[in-house]
Amino acid sequence: MTTAYFHAEDCNLSDLVALCAQTTTPNDVPHASDVQHNVPLYDVAALTLDDPKLLAEWAQVLRTGAGVIILRGAYADTSAIDAATVIYDQIIATEKAAGGQSADHFAAGTNDRVWNAAQKLCFADPAVFAAYFGNAAVAAACTAWLGPNYQMTAQINVVHPGGAAQEAHRDYHLGFQTADISAQYPAHVHDLSPALTLQGGIAHCDMPVESGPTKLLPFSQAYRPGYAAWRLPDFRAYFEDHCVQLPLAKGDALFFNPALFHGAGANTTTDIHRMANLLQISSAFGRAMEVLDRAAMCRALYPVLRAQPGDHRAVIAATAEGYSFPTNLDRDPPVGGLAPETQAALMHRALNTDMAPEAFEAELTALMDRQRP
Repeated sequence: MTTAYFHAEDCNLSDLVALCAQTTTPNDVPHASDVQHNVPLYDVAALTLDDPKLLAEWAQVLRTGAGVIILRGAYADTSAIDAATVIYDQIIATEKAAGGQSADHFAAGTNDRVWNAAQKLCFADPAVFAAYFGNAAVAAACTAWLGPNYQMTAQINVVHPGGAAQEAHRDYHLGFQTADISAQYPAHVHDLSPALTLQGGIAHCDMPVESGPTKLLPFSQAYRPGYAAWRLPDFRAYFEDHCVQLPLAKGDALFFNPALFHGAGANTTTDIHRMANLLQISSAFGRAMEVLDRAAMCRALYPVLRAQPGDHRAVIAATAEGYSFPTNLDRDPPVGGLAPETQAALMHRALNTDMAPEAFEAELTALMDRQRP
């Protein structure tokens, strides 16, 4: 009989153990430069990022393989990371001075968190934002798992020396529900939920294992009842005994299936303030966790992109709304196709025609007016 719902009492640790006994071989990941602890590592400098075979390999790893990929040298030039780090440090200081609190979901302690880090960076310095989020390797990973028109959100996390580890968990969507609420969703929704989100992280500093890079349990994303199981003591104990950690260098990027059992490690160093930008990228067909004022971001960014001709696909994808719906079809009907124009399409059209910023803002305002209820 097919399972209709998942409940904690139905979870069997031996089933997870069997899944996690698998291995990743070089034949499984021919584009990878190395495999460590079953995790494939990719040398970005050696890759053709728009190769459909590469994207298919990443999708397969994330779905049924180890569940995680590491992109070495995702940022060959780390100057954008350095510039963003300065801004994020200023934001952290400002928010602390204002009495703000930025709690960590799954850990106690003195970690610093910047919510809505993408929008805040865009408003603070659109040029730094363009250099930082205009990253082809990051865009390729997002596209491999989610397809086009994904929604980028980001949250800076700084774990200071002595910072506590997170408990093992799964992530958004169902990972951010209580056990009781999660159990109300049918089993097929548990299967589909991970396809709506990609978790990622950009290393803002070198992260040796002792600084606490993310603990990972390869292949655990394939355990179907995992959203019912991850809080159970025996599953968490198994995770702690069998998880792996890999060091990261500044400019590396990590991406994993949100259903993978994982958790940030403890920072046992005395001098490394481990900063990562935690990317949570949502499918066009899903709901992002954070609300971003993407129209305002487009307005801030457009003059910078217009002044710097080039390939802006990655940064526009990380900024503008790329999906036509929901909208008000009375005012915003499909014209010449099946769907109305999006913010992203307008931005590309404006750049291709060298539209003046004032004209772009007028068209963007008109687009937003058509979409309002």
